[in-house]
Amino acid sequence: MPHYVAFDIGHKPRGKITDNYKELNKILSEHDFVCQEFFETSITEESLNPYDIFVFACPDFSKVSRQEILEIENWVRNDGGGLLLLSHAGGDKGRNSNLSELAELFGIIFENDQVLDEENNFGLENLPVISNFNPPHPITSNLQDLCYRAGCSLSVIGGAIPIANSNETSDPFSSPLICVSEQENGRICCCGSYEIFRDRIGGGIQYETHSTLALNMFKWLISDYRVELKPSTIPHIEEQQLNMSYNIQTEISETTDISLPFDTTSLDIDFDLKISNQSELMEFLKKMLKQINGMKLIIEKLIDFSSSTSSLFMEPVPKRPSQKKSPKKTPEKVTQVKKTPKKTPEKVIQVKKTPKKTKKQTLHNELHSLERKLQSMTNLLNFIKKNYSSGKMDKTTYDKQNIKLSQEIESIENRIQEVKTSLENN
Repeated sequence: MPHYVAFDIGHKPRGKITDNYKELNKILSEHDFVCQEFFETSITEESLNPYDIFVFACPDFSKVSRQEILEIENWVRNDGGGLLLLSHAGGDKGRNSNLSELAELFGIIFENDQVLDEENNFGLENLPVISNFNPPHPITSNLQDLCYRAGCSLSVIGGAIPIANSNETSDPFSSPLICVSEQENGRICCCGSYEIFRDRIGGGIQYETHSTLALNMFKWLISDYRVELKPSTIPHIEEQQLNMSYNIQTEISETTDISLPFDTTSLDIDFDLKISNQSELMEFLKKMLKQINGMKLIIEKLIDFSSSTSSLFMEPVPKRPSQKKSPKKTPEKVTQVKKTPKKTPEKVIQVKKTPKKTKKQTLHNELHSLERKLQSMTNLLNFIKKNYSSGKMDKTTYDKQNIKLSQEIESIENRIQEVKTSLENN
């Protein structure tokens, strides 16, 4: 069963599947992913519902509206969508974008910096080679390293988990580079480098491990919720076809008691095309040209007609009642008395205080975040157990990771119990 991936093109992305992401598109297409460009004047939960994954590949000097952010959040949480956010060196400030406003809803922030490494790199300091993958995760499975080309670092502010971190020799050091989060039914992955998937550049998609990284990333973003959905519950998307419907009609307002001196019915066209080859595309363009010429004729005729019959649209101007002119009075001399200016009282600026969150609200938010993190950590523990059982992980590595993750899970569970106790006492 194919999985549908929407690449946003409405916010001036730097990464495009028809331009510099062609190789990524090819790799995904070979593994049952159907990649399509997505353009909506306003992104909605409904418009995203046919897709399993939605990608922002580094918006450039364009921002996602607050309403779109809320719609995307609902799609992730309610419909089990997989959200991939890719940024660039400089973060939001460098690109004049606002991906962090969306990412922070899931506990992640893109920092306004650039990750450099003078020792471990792919020829240049802005091409650091990263191998710090901890804890183990399906996205970094079977990866020895990756080239984090021209990317920014990330910060975790909630229940998100960093799965790839910068080196000790990097600047900034030991900082999150790829983070994941599981929210309600959906999944989110954030990466500060969109260039790791670019074509024909050093440290891009041709880097030896990046095709594996891409497949791991997109496979993980397909949530269990979407897999369990019956195909009939997801709106169908035609593969490799561009479906277009046009219905151009000309209507004359009934409020104006006139008739046009030319026929407009011949320009009413309703056609539905499926473009899958060059001849169909040419036919479509010819029909579109015919429509443009037809609309041009209508507009020219309307201009000529309205200019020649302008009196029909003019309302009569009511006559003013005649008034007798009264004799002008000579103005009396007025002696001016200088007044001393009054002192204006200084304005007092009142600062409205934003209501602080109550302790109970803060505890509820922390509890929610901890529960999500506990779920993610438990999934990771099950993942390494599965790898060990299948022989993909040696016993020494397994014991080390098992102890570490088990301790973190125990710590989270203890904190959850503390929070619950505090809520009961309040």
